[in-house]
Amino acid sequence: MPEERRGELLATAAEVFAAQGYNATTVRQIADAAGMLAGSLYYHFDSKESMVDEILTAFLDELWAGYDAVLAAGLGPRETIEALVTESFREIDRHRAAVAIYQKEARHLADRHPRFGYLADARLRFAGAWLGTLERGVADGTFRADLDIRLAYRFLRDTVWVAASWYRPGARHGPEEIARQYLSMVLDGIALRD
Repeated sequence: MPEERRGELLATAAEVFAAQGYNATTVRQIADAAGMLAGSLYYHFDSKESMVDEILTAFLDELWAGYDAVLAAGLGPRETIEALVTESFREIDRHRAAVAIYQKEARHLADRHPRFGYLADARLRFAGAWLGTLERGVADGTFRADLDIRLAYRFLRDTVWVAASWYRPGARHGPEEIARQYLSMVLDGIALRD
């Protein structure tokens, strides 16, 4: 039961951090949202820093388990991009609030708190996975030779992860359908060909 309660508290904290931002959020606000006294929250966590650390670590660990499986599968560049995008939307479905926190707070947390150095490492690891796949695709002719891979990476990264701001689990389209539609637009365009 204590682990279940801890998970519930982290989910509540994630929603509050995502809505208000890390700096603007107080332990009292998290406790209020969880229906408990602020002092009682300290039974489970020693600080709000520990809470956001645990939220982000759980999200990144799960994301990298999925990404690593994709990268190890030996897929072609297009199929790798498709699988990375699909895995990203699945993570948004599972960890929407954590993705929003990561998007808004990772750079600030990594710059201000030594314990969050892993967030800067994650940023470099993301870039390596995506840029490497795009480079491979340009080299083997899967993607256009004139593709600016850094720009393509930023576009893909930002347009995928911004979905955390509007996506709601259980909505009309699930993560796989959103990924399918997104990939169709990005890889094949939205205009009819003559």
